[in-house]
Amino acid sequence: MTNATITTSVPARLDRLPWSRWHWTVVIGLGTVWILDGLEVTVVGNIAGRLSEEGSGLPITSGEVTGLAAALYVAGACSGALFFGRLTDRFGRKKLFIVTLAVYLAATALTALSFSTWWFFLFRFLTGFGIGGEYAAINSAIDELIPAPYRGRVDLIINGSFWLGAIGGSLLSVVMLDTNVFAQDVGWRLTFALGVVLGLVILLVRRHVPESPRWLFIHGRGAEADSLVTSIEKRVEAEIKAKRGTPLPPAEGEITIHQRGDVGFGEIARTVFSRYRRRAILGLSLFIGQAFLYNAITFGFGAILTTFFGVSTSRTGYFFAVIAAGNFLGPLLLGKLFDTVGRRVMISSTYLLSGLLLFGTAWLFGAGHLTANTLTACWCVVLFFASAGASSAYLTVSEIFPMETRAMAIAFFYALGTAAGGISGPLLFSHLTSSGVVGDTVLAFRIGASLMCLAGLVAAFLAVRAEGRSLESIAAPLSTKRPDAVPAPAE
Repeated sequence: MTNATITTSVPARLDRLPWSRWHWTVVIGLGTVWILDGLEVTVVGNIAGRLSEEGSGLPITSGEVTGLAAALYVAGACSGALFFGRLTDRFGRKKLFIVTLAVYLAATALTALSFSTWWFFLFRFLTGFGIGGEYAAINSAIDELIPAPYRGRVDLIINGSFWLGAIGGSLLSVVMLDTNVFAQDVGWRLTFALGVVLGLVILLVRRHVPESPRWLFIHGRGAEADSLVTSIEKRVEAEIKAKRGTPLPPAEGEITIHQRGDVGFGEIARTVFSRYRRRAILGLSLFIGQAFLYNAITFGFGAILTTFFGVSTSRTGYFFAVIAAGNFLGPLLLGKLFDTVGRRVMISSTYLLSGLLLFGTAWLFGAGHLTANTLTACWCVVLFFASAGASSAYLTVSEIFPMETRAMAIAFFYALGTAAGGISGPLLFSHLTSSGVVGDTVLAFRIGASLMCLAGLVAAFLAVRAEGRSLESIAAPLSTKRPDAVPAPAE
C-alpha cells in the first residue's frame, strides 16, 4: 500500500464501454447467485408442511420452519452482511465473493444432512450468513464493473433474478414433496443438495470475474487497475470492431485521489450519517419497507393457501411459481425505465403502487371475495411493482455513497432494514397467517402495505437522480484530492 497521489481515467474508461460479451460474463458469474437465494428461501417455505409431518426425519413444526428457522436465516444474513461487508471494503470484491459463496455452499450441504432441530437451525443461520456476505460483495462489484448507462437495469434484473430461483424452488418442491417419487425424509434433502450443485457451477464461472479496478486504484494498485482495464478494453473493442467496424469512443474525465489505508468505522459512520444524512434516511426507508413486505409474503404465502383455501402442501409450489414469475417480470420489464425515466420517479412509483395495490388485496381478502387463484393473481400484480422497487433499494445504497464505504453501506442498510422487517416480519406474520383468523391476515397485509407506501413517499422527496451518472460524480471517493471534485452535499 502506497500513499501516493495519482490521477486516473479508470472510471471514465469503464463507463464509456458499450455492452459486450465480457459484461455478460460478469452478470452470469456474479448475478446468478440470487437464483440460489431464491431457491433456498422458497424451498424452505414450501417444505414447511412436509418437514412437520411424521416421517420427515426432523422433529419440527411448520411454525418453527416458517417462524424461528426463517428468522435465524435472516439473522444470519444480517450478521454475514456486516461481517463480510467490512472485509469486502478492506480486502477487495473478488476475494470475498469467492469466500461468501463457499460459506453458503458448505452450510447448504450440511442443512441437507439435518438430523435434529438444533442442527437445522444452526445451518439455516450459517446459510444466511453466506448469503448476507454475497449481497455486500456482489452488489459492490456489479455496480463498479457495469457502465453507467446500463447500471440501473442490470442491477435490478440481477437482484430480481432471485425470483427465477423462486420459480425453480416452487416447481422443484412439487416433485420433491411427491411421496410417489421420493420418500418423506429424502425429497427435501435432495432439494438442498441440488442447490449445492448449482452453486458449484456458479463458483467455476465466478473465478473468471476480475477484481474491481475502482477498488484497485484506491488501494494503491493503480498500475494493476490500469492494466486490467486495458485488457477489458481490448476484448470489448475487438468485439465491436467485428460487429460494427468502429473503435471505442474516447474516455472523458479523470479523477485525482490520494491512496490511503483502510477507512475506519468512525469515518464510515460520519460519512453516511452526517455528510449523507438524507441518503441514509432514504436507504433505511427502502430496506425496511421491502423487507417487511417480502419476508411476510415469502414465509407466509403457503400457510395462507393451506389455512384459508384448503390447498394441499404438495400443490402450493404451483401458486408460488406464478407470483415468482410476476416478481421477475417486474425488474425485467421496468428496469430500463430506471435508467431513462429516472431513479426518483421509478423508485417512488413502484413502492407506492405496490403498497396501494396490497391495500386493495387486503380489502378483497377480508371481504371474502378471493379464492386461491384470484389471491395469487392479486399478489402477482402487487409484486410485479414491488419487486422492481425492492431491487432498486440495493441499487440505491450501492451507488449513493463513496467508493470506500460502498460494501459496508450496502451491508449496514441491508442488515438494519432486514433486521427490522426480516426478523420481526416472519415471527409476527407466521403467527398472524397461521391463526386461521381472517382479520389477522388482513392486518399482516396492511402492515406491509403501509411501510411500502411510507418508503415510496420518502423516495419521492429524497431519491438521488443517479441515472446515467458515474459513481464518482454521485458520491466522490473520500480519497479525492482535487478541490472541484469534493462530494456535494446529499441531494
